[in-house]
Amino acid sequence: MIRAVTFDFWDTIVIDESDEIARKAMGLAPKREARWHLFRDAVAAQSDLPETQVRAAFDAANDHFRYQWKVEHHTPHIRLRLQDAFARLDLVPGPGFDALVADTGDMEVVNPPLLAPGIAEALTALKPKYKLGIISDTIVTPGTGLRTLLGRYELLDLFDFFVFSDEVGASKPAPAVFHAAATGLGVDVSEIAHVGDREENDVIGPRTVGARGVLYTGVVDRGATTTLADAVCAHHHDLPGILAGWEAQ
Repeated sequence: MIRAVTFDFWDTIVIDESDEIARKAMGLAPKREARWHLFRDAVAAQSDLPETQVRAAFDAANDHFRYQWKVEHHTPHIRLRLQDAFARLDLVPGPGFDALVADTGDMEVVNPPLLAPGIAEALTALKPKYKLGIISDTIVTPGTGLRTLLGRYELLDLFDFFVFSDEVGASKPAPAVFHAAATGLGVDVSEIAHVGDREENDVIGPRTVGARGVLYTGVVDRGATTTLADAVCAHHHDLPGILAGWEAQ
């Protein structure tokens, strides 16, 4: 029996990188470049280190983060990643560090990505029958920023619980995130159906702990023909029917 449905955030609730179109129209640099410029300028305000050395430290901190994310399955807050970059330069962050953290982590809040087609209608349809949650890795924008985005989309109140990786100390596909969601939603982990776009994180992850995994392909198809998912969802309006079909069985 399914009593709760959890969702990935990027490329499931919103279309990842869709905000870059708006940024370009506004004459803004791509986020990756803009974040580097913010760090470079913050270092320049307190040091005359060569830009090549500053860039090397910035890239090394990002590489270390990717190792923590992909191999160790946790995603330290963007504040810690920037502190790491400063430490690699033997620098202590200066008085503008809080602003650097905020400006780096809020880019997707200031210029929001687009919602995935049909997600608002699907959540509204599911809400009367299921507890709803989010299980999302936070790569740059922290959980606080993702809550702000959900509020702006008028979706925040539809969710009963959130598991953001920068807040729980683990990221998908670690079992801890699915168990945290089960505890927060007040259900057994086997009563969760998780919806997301990545096989390892959103299909293998939940299935490993006894939950069901639904591969969502409506934004990016990352393996509909080879997935081990319990179901494939090509459009969010199909999701209520998928769950109803399981109940009929």
